[in-house]
Amino acid sequence: MGASLGSFFNVLIHRLPQRKSIIKPASSCASCGYKIPFYLNIPILSYIILKGKCKKCNATFHWHHLAVEIVTPALLIALFFKYGLTDILFYKYGLMTLILIPIFFIDVFHHIIPHVLSIPLIPIGLLFSLSQRSDVGIINAAITAGVVFIFLYLLALSYMLIRKQEGLGGGDIWLLTGLATFFGALNIPFVLLVAALLGIIWFVLFVRNMEMEFAFGNFIALAAIFWALVGDLLMSKIWFGQW
Repeated sequence: MGASLGSFFNVLIHRLPQRKSIIKPASSCASCGYKIPFYLNIPILSYIILKGKCKKCNATFHWHHLAVEIVTPALLIALFFKYGLTDILFYKYGLMTLILIPIFFIDVFHHIIPHVLSIPLIPIGLLFSLSQRSDVGIINAAITAGVVFIFLYLLALSYMLIRKQEGLGGGDIWLLTGLATFFGALNIPFVLLVAALLGIIWFVLFVRNMEMEFAFGNFIALAAIFWALVGDLLMSKIWFGQW
């Protein structure tokens, strides 16, 4: 199932930035338009059988197709081993992860975060916070989201006024606001910190150009998934010194 979701995410990654329908037409080769039959559209297996190439024109399929189909079930399995099927947090962070996977790849390739993916995180996170079994309550989630949105909006506006250019995109603001409803006041600063550290490391190693456009949303997505998996362990070490 996870691999099938990954296959669907590949459709989102390809079509959402182009504002195309995610329902039709059927999957096809981007080079020659060859419609891929259902028996050659099996997640992971088809990519391996076809050696990552179109059956008709032999054009190479991008590596992210296979990566998404592998990463999606792998992350769900990791969350399952952490929380189990009876814990609401498995479903909470599982759904969050499923939304963040296409956000990550879309931001990597197109430097945009579609609102149709980021904004729904807000009501979803708030709905989970209504449960007594959630790790973040509704008041915490709502107030944190509001504070994060206002703070980031003012920060982006100030940067725009001072530097006359965009520093933090609206997609990043909505994404972090949505994640604030999942992590609450205690954890969202650490998610942002991890995202910033990842971004800085990537910039220093691979970019080094202050004028080059730099996508930050993918690092936010990575940090959120990372914190959902190991955040509680790190917090116990930070606050209680249980190294």
